[in-house]
Amino acid sequence: MGWLTILPQVVAISIVLWRKEVIIALLAAIFTSELLLIIDASDVNIAMAPIATIERIVNVFSSPDSTRVLMFSLIIGCLIAYLRHSGGVTAMVDLLINKGITKTKRQAGLMSFLIGIVLFVESNLSVITAGIVSRGLFDKFGMSRERLAYIIDSTSAPVCMLILMNGWGAVVLANLNANGLENPETTLVGTIFYNFYAWIALLIVLYTILSDKLVGPMKEAEERTQHAIEEDPAPEFPASRASFMVVPLLTLIGLIFAFMYWSGDGVIRNGDGSQSILYATILSCLVAYVMMLSSGRFTHIKLVEIGFKGMNELLQLVTIVLLSLALGSSLKVLGTGAFVAGIAGENLPLIMIVPMLFLASSIMAFTTGTSWGTFALMIPLGVPLIHTLGLPPAFVISAILGGGVFGDHCSPISDTTMISSVAAGCTLLDHVRTQLPYALLGGFLTFFVYIIAGIFII
Repeated sequence: MGWLTILPQVVAISIVLWRKEVIIALLAAIFTSELLLIIDASDVNIAMAPIATIERIVNVFSSPDSTRVLMFSLIIGCLIAYLRHSGGVTAMVDLLINKGITKTKRQAGLMSFLIGIVLFVESNLSVITAGIVSRGLFDKFGMSRERLAYIIDSTSAPVCMLILMNGWGAVVLANLNANGLENPETTLVGTIFYNFYAWIALLIVLYTILSDKLVGPMKEAEERTQHAIEEDPAPEFPASRASFMVVPLLTLIGLIFAFMYWSGDGVIRNGDGSQSILYATILSCLVAYVMMLSSGRFTHIKLVEIGFKGMNELLQLVTIVLLSLALGSSLKVLGTGAFVAGIAGENLPLIMIVPMLFLASSIMAFTTGTSWGTFALMIPLGVPLIHTLGLPPAFVISAILGGGVFGDHCSPISDTTMISSVAAGCTLLDHVRTQLPYALLGGFLTFFVYIIAGIFII
C-alpha cells in the first residue's frame, strides 16, 4: 500500500504530541493499521475494523515470548516493591556512601554506567540491575530519575552491540547466515569498529556523567529534582540491612545466567532471554518474600499487598507493552518494514547507500519499537547490496545495527525504553522526552560520520 503503510505511525505520533497519551495513540495506530488491511483485502466490511483491532490485541497472547514479556513486566514491579519496602535499597545507599564508594554525583553516575557495561549478556538485566542499585543514590545526590533512565537505556543496548557474546550477537549472526553472507562471524566482529552510533552514544553518556552538564528537558528535570530533594530529604523507606536488596538481586543475576546456559544447551549467548529473565524474576521475588517474612517485620498478608501494589504501579506500562506488541504484529502484516527498507535502496549515490541504510533502520526501529525486528527486515536488504555493489560487509551491517539501536532509543513504544523508565522510576513520556535530544545528537553525528567514512572506505 506504499506510503499508506506509515499512516498508523503518523497517527500515533500525532496523538502523542497532541494529547500526551501513549495508550490512546497506540490504540488509534492499531485501528488504523487494521482498517488499512481490511481496505486492502477489499472483500471485507470496514465496519469490522474495531473487531479486528481487539482480535489483534488478543492474538498477542498466542506468542509465548510475548506473554512472557507481559508477565515479566508485571512481576518486576513486585520485585522492585519488595526491595524498596524491605529497606534494603536505603541500607545499600547508606552503605555505599559511608564506605566512600559513591561520595559524589559523578561516582553515582559512573556506577550505573559501569553496571550497564559489566552485565552485557542481556540488555534488560543490565537496565533493571543498574536502575534498582542506582535509584536511591540518584535521589540522595539530587539527580533526576529521568537522568538515570537515560544512562541505563543509552548504555545497555550500545554495549550489547559492541560486546557481541550475547543474544544480540546470536540474532544478528543468525540473520547473516540466513541471507547467505560469506564469513558472517568475521563480518560481525568487524561491525564493532564501524558501529559509530554505539560508540558515540556511550561517549555522550560518559560526557554527561563526568561533566555534569545537561541540556534541554533533562536539565529542567534535574533542577526540579534538586528542588524537591531540598524540601524533603527523608528516605522513602527506613534502612534495614543491605542484604534485603543484595541477595534477591544477586539471585536475579545468577539465575538469568543459569537459565540462559540451560536454555541455550550450554551456550549462554544462544539462551532464551524471555524465558530466563521471567523465571529468574519469579524466583528472586520468592527469595525477597521469604527474607522479608522471616524478618518478622512483615506478615504474609502485608507482603501480598506490597507485591500487588508494585504490580499495580506498572499496569499502565504493561498495557503499553501489550498494545506495542499488537501494533508491531499488525504493521508486519501491513508491510511497513518492507516499505521503509525498500526506500533506502532506490536511486542513491554509492557513497550515500550506507548512511541511508542507517537512516532507514532508525525510522523502522522508531516506528515499530524493536531493534531485533529491524535487523530481521534490514539485513535481507543490506546483504544483496554487499554482493551487487561490492560494499564492505562490516561497514554495511554496522549501519543497520546502529540504526536499529538509535531508532529504539527514540521510540516511545520500544520495550527497552519502557523497562528503562520502570527500572529508573520515571514516566515513559518523561524518559523519552529527556533522552531524545541526546539520542538525536548521536544519530545526527553518526549519519555524517558514515558519509565521511564512506569517502575513504567505498
